[in-house]
Amino acid sequence: MAKSKVKSEVKSEAKSEAKSEAKSEAKPAAKSAADIIASYNAGREAERLALKLTAMRANVFSFYRGTAHLFWQRVVEAHIDARAPAAWCSGDLHLENFGTYLADNGLAYFDVNDFDEAAKAPCDWEMLRLLASIAIAAPALNIGKPDAKTLMHSAATAYRDALRSGKARWIERRLAVGAIGELLDTLKSRDPTRLLNRRTKIVKGARRLDVPSDRMLAISAVDRADLTKFAAALGKQFGRPDYFGFIDGARRIAGTGSLGIARYVLLVQGDGSPDGNVLIDVKAAQPSSLAAWTTVSQPAWPSEAARIAGCQQRCQAVAPHLLDAVIFRGQPYVLKELQPTADRLDLARIAGKKGALGDVVQWMGRLAAWAQLRASGRDGTATADDLIAFAGGGAALVDRWIIAAQELADLTRADYTIYCNAHDAAAARKTLPKQ
Repeated sequence: MAKSKVKSEVKSEAKSEAKSEAKSEAKPAAKSAADIIASYNAGREAERLALKLTAMRANVFSFYRGTAHLFWQRVVEAHIDARAPAAWCSGDLHLENFGTYLADNGLAYFDVNDFDEAAKAPCDWEMLRLLASIAIAAPALNIGKPDAKTLMHSAATAYRDALRSGKARWIERRLAVGAIGELLDTLKSRDPTRLLNRRTKIVKGARRLDVPSDRMLAISAVDRADLTKFAAALGKQFGRPDYFGFIDGARRIAGTGSLGIARYVLLVQGDGSPDGNVLIDVKAAQPSSLAAWTTVSQPAWPSEAARIAGCQQRCQAVAPHLLDAVIFRGQPYVLKELQPTADRLDLARIAGKKGALGDVVQWMGRLAAWAQLRASGRDGTATADDLIAFAGGGAALVDRWIIAAQELADLTRADYTIYCNAHDAAAARKTLPKQ
């Protein structure tokens, strides 16, 4: 090769490398998991946000529960198959987002119970979130990888088969057995004053919220005045002014993902003081993180609260008491009667019983499918016939979901490690003495 030609090629390669380096320098570096989490939670109430960030540091499953937004970003970045028909998804389906509740017909149900992230999305993305939660929670439940995979297979198969049946059902209260049956029996036989007594105290013959506690924080004088006016407005809206008579209020501490979002507990007159009083949960509505990452078009809801309440009403067999979208301080909030956190399954206890967790995750898979069938065809989602045809894919579908869920679980563990390092470094900086 001639020297002139070599020099020419070297110059050409140098220019190409320079251009490549320039492009690399111009392109912003990808955000780390810690940076993404910080950006997503910016603007939340500091006191309760600190509780969330600490809870997420405790273990990888708590981290998973608090980072649905990061999970959906990783789904897209990992190029997970998005060809499944669109369905209404809760958007945050994991092992702890199922529970019992008292419905507006006065009966107890066990169902999916969190719809804050609800959106239209590929129907099987809902299953990926549940299956990944099984893989992630397994070590804390003393479940080995082979058994965790068996549980994932059970849940996925139950979901596929329930979709393929084409019929939306629910867990019959009279026939429910095992851990779910026990939970339903507890709710059916519960003294209605039990929750009141756990969350309140009697002061001069009247009930008051017991604050501060691990579930509630005190409110300001401004909060109290605004909540009093809000309760009066609810009385007019529902045509029950005496029922919504304001007694007391507090800031609520509940969940992991929503900590730091404005959320209140109202103690109202209900059917009369002191034992007929009612606790109401009022929670600010945020945009769906699932909707932010799926390419499936979303309907134009009147508000984020209307989306959350509307999806819950569509997907559950019967909605909780008082569930509605309301306006407080000019912002959308979701209203419903407060449900105790104790109305969830004790996963550690269930995991200790042979076969018990396998039965539970099968019911979870069925409930996810029934919710999608119940809401099928609404606002452009797939019809029941479309979902039945999709579920006819057989064992290949289940295998694909499990492989994808395991990949997403690995990504979550990597993100958790990055978050822990950042969290611990920030904590160390705070404890250093000022120079």
